[in-house]
Amino acid sequence: MENEKKMKTLVIVLAAVAVVLAGILAWIWVDRNGMIGSLKVEKEELTGQMLQLKSDYDGLSSNNDTLNAQLSVEREKVVQLIERVQQTDVKNRTKIREYEKELGTLRGIMRGYIKQLDSLNTLNIQLREDATVARTEARDSRTKLTELQTTTDEYAKQVQIGSVLKGRGVMLTAINSSNKDTDRSSRVSKFRTCLSLVENSIAVKGPRRIFIRVKGPDGILLTSGQQQIFTLNGEQMIYSASREVDYQGSEIEICIFFGGSQSFVKGVYTVDVYTEESKLGSADMLLK
Repeated sequence: MENEKKMKTLVIVLAAVAVVLAGILAWIWVDRNGMIGSLKVEKEELTGQMLQLKSDYDGLSSNNDTLNAQLSVEREKVVQLIERVQQTDVKNRTKIREYEKELGTLRGIMRGYIKQLDSLNTLNIQLREDATVARTEARDSRTKLTELQTTTDEYAKQVQIGSVLKGRGVMLTAINSSNKDTDRSSRVSKFRTCLSLVENSIAVKGPRRIFIRVKGPDGILLTSGQQQIFTLNGEQMIYSASREVDYQGSEIEICIFFGGSQSFVKGVYTVDVYTEESKLGSADMLLK
């Protein structure tokens, strides 16, 4: 009998402890979600303030080239700060606080430039009218920005578009067995495709594979004899050659070589360059 009473007492105590623990866990969950929501609002408000600061910088100008150059530098700092905020996780409270301090510093710098502009008296009546128009446009821009910020999906889409890797300066060259350029079809040993991957601070960093598709004068794709496939926007495509590069956001130059076992005939050859996200560019070359 005494053991049964002890057992009942133990069950009651354990049940009470379980209820208390469940309450604590529920409170922690609600508090965490509330904190994340608050940080998300803070991030959105901070982004809006930075965009406003950039708009204010856009409205400042003078007849002094040196001062205009300084304003351009500070405006670029604001743009870079906006990009860093957009890439920062909403839960990274420490970073958000750092960006708020940077924003305050940039605001102070802008106030200093405004004082310089006033002291130099470089704004005439027409420029003051332009400034009024600019402020009106800035208010309209803030209204539009508020409308855009009603959906984070649209915002994420814009960031995704800006992060796509881009290329420029695509060149297709034929080289002989001595690795010298040639335009004689009978002397060609292989093709060299060179291009630059442009700077993009918000693009994905790390290994990136670049693909080339070389076509002969008859429009037929040239390959090394084995079918090599990559996927572009869900569509599978055969490629002639590829190369992996370590992209860290800065502009880099790369070259990709293709040398099939077939002979090369006279005519115009073309090359298209891709990543798995988009087309980087095209070039052509005439062999005599």
